[in-house]
Amino acid sequence: MNQFPYEKVKREVFVKQEAETNSEYGVNPFERKVEELIEIGIVNVNKPYGPTSHQVSAYVQGILNIKKSGHSGTLDPHVTGVLPVALQRGTRIVQFLLKLGKEYVCLMHIHKDVPVSKIQEEMNKWVGVIDQLPPIKSAVKRRMRKREIYYIEILEVKKREVLLRIGSEAGFYVRKFCDDFGKKIGGGAHMAGLVRTKVNGFTDKNWHSLQELKDAYEFWKQGDEREIRKIVLPIESAVEFLPKIWVVDSCVDSLCHGADLNVPGISKFENFTKDENAAVMSLKGELVCVGQTKMESQDIPEKEKGLVLKTKKVFMKTEVYPKYKKQ
Repeated sequence: MNQFPYEKVKREVFVKQEAETNSEYGVNPFERKVEELIEIGIVNVNKPYGPTSHQVSAYVQGILNIKKSGHSGTLDPHVTGVLPVALQRGTRIVQFLLKLGKEYVCLMHIHKDVPVSKIQEEMNKWVGVIDQLPPIKSAVKRRMRKREIYYIEILEVKKREVLLRIGSEAGFYVRKFCDDFGKKIGGGAHMAGLVRTKVNGFTDKNWHSLQELKDAYEFWKQGDEREIRKIVLPIESAVEFLPKIWVVDSCVDSLCHGADLNVPGISKFENFTKDENAAVMSLKGELVCVGQTKMESQDIPEKEKGLVLKTKKVFMKTEVYPKYKKQ
């Protein structure tokens, strides 16, 4: 099965202390008002052929009448597909999405007739860590870099056209891969088409066009919010890939002020390792902040105090939950 490394990790939930959440504070992310979703949400855009990723992000701003958005991973103007665009306060999540693996469907044209068995044999050699020199026209310094290809699946071969599904580490250039593959197999090859099909939980199964977004926005303005709720997702949908730590209500506001998370604030948690990014959630499932873990999850049950997570980015506003008062 084609999976990214984080998808292979089996997550389990462990309870540190039983706790209930007060219904007077906060809200289930999927029960937020549309205005709130637009303030801190994310849209899985099916980027069209032609505009840059930055232009697509700007189009989203114009459609939703907002002043800030950010996309998670640049696609060339001639490449289409999955482009998550975070909205307003939600743009803080972009730095974590940029480093995620990506999946593409690529049409590669080989310049001479090659047996399918030979194509498959050579393709198998590319799975794993490879050395890749970025193309001349790229956004990074042109020096040899190591990148990992998680999987390559040949979907179809028709004469000299090879349709591939490729899952790779961020920063991998599919166009350069096709060129390098052609040299290895002899005779040359080039990328004839490319669609990005996956970034985290955002896939070609749940993407939406800019026109769909515009129509949904207009329907909402006319009183029908069903479509826009399908398209503008809570920011929580962007942290599927991160291990979760759920905190008690009394801990939330201090985290919103930038405080770090200590053992007494934890209600339950998933397994994680030290120095790993993790998402801190309220008991209603709201994303409070993202930070770097400072101990192993397996050590939490036996501890009564200690630093668990260093806060890096805060997503929830202050005073959504009451301030903790010492008794």
